Amino acid sequence: MTALDAPLLTLDNLTVQRGEIPLCEGVMLTLSAGSLCHLVGANGTGKTTLLMQLAGLLPVLTGEIHYQGATGLPLQPLYVSHQLGIHPNLTVAQNLTFLLNLYGISPSITDIDDALAWVGLQGFETVSSSHLSAGQTRRITLARLYLLTPDVTPLWLLDEPFTALDVDMVARMEDRLRAFATAGGSILMTSHQAVGVANQVLDLSDHMV
Repeated sequence: MTALDAPLLTLDNLTVQRGEIPLCEGVMLTLSAGSLCHLVGANGTGKTTLLMQLAGLLPVLTGEIHYQGATGLPLQPLYVSHQLGIHPNLTVAQNLTFLLNLYGISPSITDIDDALAWVGLQGFETVSSSHLSAGQTRRITLARLYLLTPDVTPLWLLDEPFTALDVDMVARMEDRLRAFATAGGSILMTSHQAVGVANQVLDLSDHMV
């Protein structure tokens, strides 16, 4: 099997741990192109911790993670977390440009305008991010999803992406997630809401220590 034929993500007998304390053991998962997996579990099972492990931000002590058949991080997953990473002294457009630059994208003015319009922030391009509400700030981090494609970053790791979004924006988000998966991408996401577009579920409650 070549790297292109391999699943985008495989978890093999993985332990989810906080520090040296295991939360879940024996976690198994395979995500291929087109997978949209809803990560669920009781509070304290380590959903955010697992996403951080997959993003390379926390170590893996037991088990293996394979990206396209290889260990390590041969591909760069997109990780959208609770910690927004938005600089308050930058404008909305500057923050979005910075987030896209991390993935090698230099967006045009039209790209920025279209992405911000998609999340309902049209007209906010030059506004300082320090003047935004928590919900508006959250939308800056989500705006990059409008411009990222599977050839740039084929795996998305999304931690509660529907938080602080209204019904219309949740519907737009679901349409975007579905389109990304249809184009060959793969998504692992947490959400306290139902995820109607999910075609897989991983329940960490089944793996609690």
